[in-house]
Amino acid sequence: MPEGHTIHRLAEDYLGGFAGRKAAVTSPQGKFADAAALLDGTTLTTAEAHGKHLFLGFERDDWVHIHLGLFGKVSFGGAPAPPPTDTVRLRLANDTAYVDLRGPTTCRLVAEPEKRAIHDRLGPDPLREDAEPARAYARVSRSRTTIAALLMDQKVIAGVGNVYRAEVLFRHGIDPYRPGRDITRSEWDAMWADLVVLMREGVRNNRIDTVRPEHEPEAMGRPPRKDDHGGEVYVYRRANMPCHICGGEIRTAGLAARNLFWCPTCQQAPGARGL
Repeated sequence: MPEGHTIHRLAEDYLGGFAGRKAAVTSPQGKFADAAALLDGTTLTTAEAHGKHLFLGFERDDWVHIHLGLFGKVSFGGAPAPPPTDTVRLRLANDTAYVDLRGPTTCRLVAEPEKRAIHDRLGPDPLREDAEPARAYARVSRSRTTIAALLMDQKVIAGVGNVYRAEVLFRHGIDPYRPGRDITRSEWDAMWADLVVLMREGVRNNRIDTVRPEHEPEAMGRPPRKDDHGGEVYVYRRANMPCHICGGEIRTAGLAARNLFWCPTCQQAPGARGL
């Protein structure tokens, strides 16, 4: 499932290709056909993301709510648009570009009150200007649940996925199994600030990189990472490989229905300082 930076990047890309211009809106698959007919020929006026939810606003009072889920894909291209396949849930097209949405968990038209309800049930998003990290910490500091599980709970903090979870905990030397209530406010603030920087870089570069300059392949004289995920990371998908910092073995285990990755040496002490 895409992490939050990907959805914010999609919002930017939708605006870049379609904002302020009338678009042909269709649903070749048919599942969004009635709503597409209402939007056809209107202008995209805004696009925004909150966590893993994307909202497209047209010249109407309602919004297209999209959640990609595990299988959703968005692909952009230039004009002329090729004939769509019957798997395209939503296509926008104009005289210079097109964009196809396939396989989302959610693609539907919602009114403003329902959109607001979605925002209200999500935690703060490090990439949004209206984010309130203190609100997230209030929930974390009362919880016996592990910090690793809390970071994946979209009701606590929106947009953090498996990669950012593993990496931010490593970067701050925090044992993923520590209960949320044992995380100090200073630790939380440091992790939040780090997520803001890392996720903004993710939007800018359209990939996740989390290693500091001194730990990059060129600086350490090591080969670059080879993985479908791409990007240089400390622990994510590096199970049984040596830690870039201490040389110990990276571990993996299931937690919150996903594979967790961490270094038992670098992340062993409660209140450990960031690297």
